[in-house]
Formats: sequence, C-alpha cells, structure tokens
Amino acid sequence: MSSLTYDLTLAGLSVGSAAALTGIGLVVTYRATGVLNFAHGAIAMVCAYVLRQCVVEWGWPLWLAATVTLVFLAPALGVALERFVFRPLAVLGGDPAQTLVASIGVFVLLVGGAALVWGQGARDDAPELVSEDPWGQLAVVLVLAVGVGSVIRWTRFGRELRAVVDDRRLAVLGGIDADRVAAAGWAFGAFTAGLTGALLAPYVRLDPYGLPLLVMEVVAVAVAARMRNLPVAVLVALGIGVAQSQLTRLHPSGWGEPLLQAVGANLFVVALLVAALVLPRIGTRDGLPRTATARVPTPPGAWIVAVVLFLLPLGFAGSDLHTSVQVPALGVVLLSLVVVTGRGGQISLGQAAYAGLGALFTALLAAGRFPGLPRLPELAALALAVVLVAPLGLLTGWPAISRQGLALALATFAVGVGVSRFVFAQPYATSGLALDRPAGFDGDRAYYVLELALLAGALVATRALRRGRTGRALAAMRDHESGASAAGVQVPSLKLLAFVSGAALAALGGGMLGMGLRAFDPGAYDPVRGLLWFAAVVVLGADSTLGALLAAALLVGLDSGARGGVAAALIGVLAVLVGRFPGGPYEALRTAAGRLRLRRRASLTTVGERARAHLRPTEQRAALRPALAGVTATAGREPNARTASQEPRPALAAAEPRPAPGHEGDAGGAGGNTDPAEGPVPTLKAHALQARYGNFTALDDVDLTIRPGQVTAIVGPNGAGKSTLFHCLAGTLSPSHGQVRFGNRDITRRPAHARTRLGIARTFQQLAVFPSLTVAENVRVGAEQGRVHDPAAVERTLRLLALDGPVRTLPAAGLPTGTLRRVELARALAGNPRVLLLDEPAAGLDSAEVAAMARILKALAADGTALLVVEHDLDLVADLADVVHVMTAGRIIASGPPDHVLDEVGT
Repeated sequence: MSSLTYDLTLAGLSVGSAAALTGIGLVVTYRATGVLNFAHGAIAMVCAYVLRQCVVEWGWPLWLAATVTLVFLAPALGVALERFVFRPLAVLGGDPAQTLVASIGVFVLLVGGAALVWGQGARDDAPELVSEDPWGQLAVVLVLAVGVGSVIRWTRFGRELRAVVDDRRLAVLGGIDADRVAAAGWAFGAFTAGLTGALLAPYVRLDPYGLPLLVMEVVAVAVAARMRNLPVAVLVALGIGVAQSQLTRLHPSGWGEPLLQAVGANLFVVALLVAALVLPRIGTRDGLPRTATARVPTPPGAWIVAVVLFLLPLGFAGSDLHTSVQVPALGVVLLSLVVVTGRGGQISLGQAAYAGLGALFTALLAAGRFPGLPRLPELAALALAVVLVAPLGLLTGWPAISRQGLALALATFAVGVGVSRFVFAQPYATSGLALDRPAGFDGDRAYYVLELALLAGALVATRALRRGRTGRALAAMRDHESGASAAGVQVPSLKLLAFVSGAALAALGGGMLGMGLRAFDPGAYDPVRGLLWFAAVVVLGADSTLGALLAAALLVGLDSGARGGVAAALIGVLAVLVGRFPGGPYEALRTAAGRLRLRRRASLTTVGERARAHLRPTEQRAALRPALAGVTATAGREPNARTASQEPRPALAAAEPRPAPGHEGDAGGAGGNTDPAEGPVPTLKAHALQARYGNFTALDDVDLTIRPGQVTAIVGPNGAGKSTLFHCLAGTLSPSHGQVRFGNRDITRRPAHARTRLGIARTFQQLAVFPSLTVAENVRVGAEQGRVHDPAAVERTLRLLALDGPVRTLPAAGLPTGTLRRVELARALAGNPRVLLLDEPAAGLDSAEVAAMARILKALAADGTALLVVEHDLDLVADLADVVHVMTAGRIIASGPPDHVLDEVGT
C-alpha cells in the first residue's frame, strides 16, 4: 500500500508540476500586462507540435529542437503577441472586453492554424523532454518560481513591474518603459507555456483541441493565487495534482460511482469551478464589453440578400443538404450570444454547454431515457428540452449578478468545462444515444424547411429582446451598468433574463443541430467550440442578428471542406484585430468608404465658404448645433420664482400619481407621501453614517438632511468623504453603520435601482449615458424605468433641456460634453424624481452652459424637488445652493447659508 501511495504521489507531482508551470506563466503575464492569457494552452500546443516536428519529422537532436522551440520560438511568439495584438489595445485604451476577445482570438487562431498545418488527428509520438521521474520537472518548477519571485522582489525590473501593475499610465509618466516590461512578461509567459506543452505532450493526447483545453483547465491554480502569489500557485498545483492521483485508488460502488470517478479524474475542473464561482473576483481591471460607438445599422437590402441565400439550398442542392442543415441550427445558437453578449453586454463563454444540453435532453426525451418522463415525439422532445434547459441559464446568470469582465468570463468558461467533463464525457449519460428527425421531416429538404421556420421564430424572439422597453434596458445595462441601475433598471433581474433567454435559444439550436446530424456528438459542444462561437459573434457584430447568421454560414461552410480549421483561423485573425474595429468588419468597411469619399469630395475656396454661409437659411445653420434654446435665453438674468414657475416641468406636473404606500409593485415601491407632515416630497435623511475602506475611515458619524424645495450643496477638499456620502445616499455603497431614511422608510440596504423607483435620481461625475442609444432613447429609459406612463413626459423633458430638435435622433456616442450632461440630466428628470442627487454637474461645461444648468436646477427646486449637489465650483455653489455643508476627514465641519459658510471657508 505504501508503495502504491508513493507511486501515485510521484505521478501527481508530475501532473502538478506541469500545472504549476502554467500557473507561473499566467501570473507573470497578468502581473506585467493585466491580461489573463486565454491563449496560454494554444501556445503550449503549438510549441509541442513544433518540437515534435523538429525531432520526429526532421530528425533534429532533442537538445537542439528544445533550444529552438523553448528559448527562441516561444518567447518570440510572446513578444510578437504583445507588440502586434495587445500593445495597440493598451495604447488605444481598449476596455478589458476587447482585450479578452483578442486573447480568445489568439487561442482560436493558433488552434485553427495547427489544425490546418498538422491536421486534426491525435499524435502519440511526441518526444520526451524530461523523463517520467517527476523530480526533474519539480526542480524546474521550483527554480523558476524562486527565480521569478526573486526578480520581482529584489531587482529594478521587479520594481518597475509592480509599478506598471499598480498604474501603467503613472508608471510611464515616471519614466518606466511599460512596453518593455509587458514584452518581457509576455516572453516569459510564452516560454512557460511552451515548456508546459513539451512536458505534457508525451503523456496526453496531442491534437489541436485536447491539449489547449487541458492547459486552460489548470488556470484554476492562477485564480486561486489571486493572479499574484507565485508560491500559492505552485502549492495549489502540486496539491491538486497529488490529490487527483490519489483519488484513482477509490473504487466506489452504487449509483454514485460514475460521478465520483468523474470528479477524481477531473479535479482541476472542480478547482476551476470553485475558484471561478466561489472565490471573490480577481483583478481590478474587470469591465463589461461596452459599445464605444453607436450600433451600426444594417445595410439596406441586406435582409433580402440573407433570405435569398438561406433559400438557395432548397433549389440547387438537391435532396442532400447534410452540410446546409447545420447552418440554421448554428445560427439559432449564435443568436443566443447576440442576446447575452451583444445586447446584454455579458461575457458568456459557456453557451456550447447549453447547446449540448439541449441536444442531449432532446435525445433522452425522444428515446424515453429521461428520468420520470415517457418517450416523446421529437418535436415535443425538443420543445420540452428548451423548457428544461432555460432555467439552467442561472448557472451562469447567477454569478453574473456580482461578477463582470474577466471574473465573469472565468465563471462562464468554468461552467462550460464542468458540463462538458461531468455530463457530456460520461458514458452513463450519452452512451448509445441516437437522435431521429421529427415525423414528416426525415429528408434533408423537409428538415431544412422546418429549421428555417424555427430560425424565423428565434429571430422574432431575439428581436423582441432587442427592441422596445426590454431592449433599451438591456442596451443601457450593456453600455453603462451603474448608469442603468441609477436610471431604475433592475440590473440583477435583467442579467438573469438575458442568461435564461440565451440558454433557451442555445438549447433550441443545439437540439436542431443534433437532429440534423441524427446523433448526439459531445465533440460538437466542447468548450473550445464555445470560445470559437463567442469570438465569431463578437468580431462580426455582437449586436447584429445578421452578423450571427453570417458567422454560422462561415463556420459551417469553411469547415465543410477537406481541411478543418479554416474557419477558426479566419475568425482568429478577425478577433486579434478587434481593437481596430470593435463594431465589426462592416463598420470598418463603412468607415474606410467614408474616408475615401471625404478625400474625393470637392472643397470650396474661402470665398465659396462665405457665400454658402450667407445663402444657407438661418434655421438650417441652427439645426447643425443645437443651442440651449429657451434655456440660455435668460441664463444671464437672475431667475426668480416667477421665472421658475413658468418653466415647463418634464414629468412632475402631468405624470401619473405614484402608488400609495403598500402598493409599490415589484421594485419595492415608487413611494407615496409617506409622511403627511412633510408635504408632497419626503425628506431624505442620513443619520450617523459610517463607512470604512480597510483601516481608513471615509465617513465618521455623518448626519445630513436634504429638504424638499431646497438646493443642498456639499463642498470640501479631495478625500473629504463627499463621494462616499453621495454613494451611500444613491445606493451604490452600503455604510458600515448608520441609516439612510426617505420619509419614514429605512432605505439603507436598498439597491440603487430600487431607490430610483422610490423617486431618488442621480447623475454621475463621469458621464453615464448610453452611447449606443439615441438621445430620445436615453431619456425614454429614465421614464420607463421610473414608472412614468405619460407618453408626453419624454417630450416635455427633451423640450426643457433643449434636446427636442434634430439632436434627439442622434446616437449619444460622439456628442459634445455639454449636450451629454443635458442628456444625463434629462434621463434623471424623465423618471419624475422627488430627490435629485447631482455629482459635479458642471464638470466639462462652459460658462453659458453652467448658467443654463443653474437656472434649470433652481426651477426644479422651486417646483418642490429636493436637490443635493456635490460640486467643486464654489461660485456655482454660492449662486445655486440654499444650504451648504463643508466636509473634511469624513465629517461635516460647517453648515449654513452659502454666503456665511463659504466666507468662512475662504478665510
């Protein structure tokens, strides 16, 4: 027994050493660049193939092949990736989603390229770089870990590395060559990837898909180390490797035997699930995939062309449509990504799992093997499979509530890998399954017609989730999650809706694909496919249903030839260039065509320009740059009560009355007059608020009252606690002690969207508009989520803020800062707020715009709204505020009228 334990420990150390190498490489790359290298496994696979090519095919000595592969090729590949893929993204300020897509694109490109060059078959003759004895591998791991740790801790390069990690821009300003640091990190990460591939290839399946996925599974060790701690990564890797090896001694009996054996053989997958779903999120650079520009409209006639192309196989392909029947099915699967990622802005790398579950459940139901249910006809089985899989979307939807960006990508990928390993790869679930087509649709032509009908239904469902109130809410959540929550969007519920709807669509497409192939093939739904599908949808236009159909046609058509991997290589090339055209290839072509037209356009001379200016009607000139009509007209005069009362009120006057207390609806209520003594608007109060960040006290027993009909201002130096107090009132931060009350309601723990629906609206210091929506749609989101049902409320708000001209139809992306400030304020006002919280409302505005803004805010206060303004412009505060509070060191040190308080501050 002791001999068996020793042998299993040695085997576990061998596996753990390879995993530790992966962890070291991922940690170093992340610390140098902030990028979790999803292509690490693909680099390992390519290096393993190159090493085998040199030794087995070309007959090189092992030492020479290893030197060329590991010392020269692998680091050069890492430097090339940093220089040509990730550095442009960093220079252009690409968000983390674009970096993630580029990383996945490199993975897909290398996998597709390897399939093209070496074929898709497995190889079992990879040379052994180190003997099976794990001590040599373990020594390599320990030497690397100690060496890297020493460099990071004791050398100048290590100090530069830590500085770049903390703040790249500040490090550059301090004279550090951040590009050199990043290139060194990528080179070392690629070296460890190549070494991992060379060590693993002789003992595992060497093919373009298996080895990369195996290496990606052990990313758990880097996540467990919080992407920072090398000793923890090494210890976790060795511990999991030994534990997985020792579990092979267990031979349980009974119903749990298959599951326990699967867990024992896939302990790294279990660790990945735990690390991604249970541990707190990693990194500080997470972010949602945001659309930086307005959504690119579909070219005229594109849908007609698409319909004709999808109908062509019925007329020209005869009765054999074996390849064509896969296109509509895959198109439905990719539409699920349009809903989740394109419209909802959520990174989802696990859609292949839901597609596979749809196919599996359909096969089990049609065969009568689903527990507790009789055998069903194929169409009924498909429909029930969709119903059963849809709630499983919570597997990825629930983690999405508290995660985003990289953390969400890891969670969804972990779910996809877990389903693949513990369901699809288990014989007890999939052995002997056959899947027939529905009665009457057995032939390829008839089944293709059925698929087109189901695809049309999926398109209608997708359009319903991309249009109207739900579509605008999803787009708002995608563009700016905090801004959407401040507008009243129930972000957690909306995320769950997106993932559940996406799971249902993926299950429908997966079932269609299984019936089209007449079998359940686990390989068709492996996690690598999920990465390919995600990259394809993103690069061809994530929010475009037409782009999803094009992606399906490309993926099926290009891989239907003799050489597999063409589609993956093409999608990979497009994905690594995602930073150049985030809106997809069509946007890039449209931009290029526009530049060509501008270059060829005839230009007028100076005299011609003057003549055109005199000939153009005044109304047309004014329409080009919307003025603050009606608002700036009296900006230079001191507004009085009469002026304020004449100002049209966007929603307060004509909005439907809010529900009475106790009838608030699903958002916790809109809040009626909860305290008759307070009048129509309850008072917002903070009592004894305390907030801490670690050992730092940001708020120390702060009391504040924001009264109806008054403008309350908070001033103070940076770090005084103003923003923390603001966030506690707005619901984006929970205080460690104290209460926030609205009338007689305790709202201390209520989230931001619930407070918005109570009537507490806010704006942001950094603009929180939704760039892919038009100005009018931005404002409509505020009205819809604020439960204002008067259709004229939006129009009155647009008119009040001088946004009712041509600018109303323009996308918010690219508008001037002054216009965007008015858009944000209009969105807040459209929800008929009782309390308005304004964070630096004058930031980025010129003097005329500030004066106009002040006039509007005074009119709102005169109409009974309670306003809180956090502002650094003391002149604006003096002109606007009724009460001023001065903060410093987390406390309010002075309060009173602005002329008295500000004079004391000035002295």
